[in-house]
Amino acid sequence: MSNIAGKAYAMNVVTPLKPGQRWLARLIHWLAGTRLLRSKLLGLRTLSLIHYAGWAILPRRRWPRLDSAQPSENLHYDYYLFFSNFNGSWEQYVDSFSSAIPAGLDLMWWRNVGYPGSVPRNPFHAYIEHNQFWTHHYYSAYPLATSNDVKAACRLRPALCELASRADRLSAQEFGQRYRTLLTEQQEHLGLVAESPVVSLAHQAVVERRRVEQTEPAVPPAQESGS
Repeated sequence: MSNIAGKAYAMNVVTPLKPGQRWLARLIHWLAGTRLLRSKLLGLRTLSLIHYAGWAILPRRRWPRLDSAQPSENLHYDYYLFFSNFNGSWEQYVDSFSSAIPAGLDLMWWRNVGYPGSVPRNPFHAYIEHNQFWTHHYYSAYPLATSNDVKAACRLRPALCELASRADRLSAQEFGQRYRTLLTEQQEHLGLVAESPVVSLAHQAVVERRRVEQTEPAVPPAQESGS
């Protein structure tokens, strides 16, 4: 699948803004970085599967052109671009997003044409799927590493570099002792970076939830009492 590079998945969603909403969207973008609205998106930090996530506004008169010979497009809408890299399955990510920052999603997307809201999940899933574009070219510097793997490596690096800088001045016995100490102190940051399925147990939980929703009988409407 072109959206996937190793353990990472790239998502690009392009949605049209309602007429006249571009300047309001810019104001919301600015306010989202202030104390007033920052809390709406703080739930993103709880999702360890995310490498990156962001929104950008694409004005209809400044739509990117690959070459000067490419004809200008006469667009009727300004557009919103949401782009993100994450680990795990598509379903797991969209479900996690909806659970962690429902108010943040509504804040960023409510001015978009056809946006159904982040809850309930099924209409939100359908909205994202309808507006997603395939990522045909996707480069990942560490394709076999998850977001947590990269964070762990950043925490491990200073201790490993310090040991390496002292190695020439240590005897074999001293080096062995310090190396074992490093392994003990840094064990939570050690892991195997290797191929693994993108689909996870969380994905199975999403599949099970959908199965239950589809098989549960609908609640019949209350019968009207006769006169």
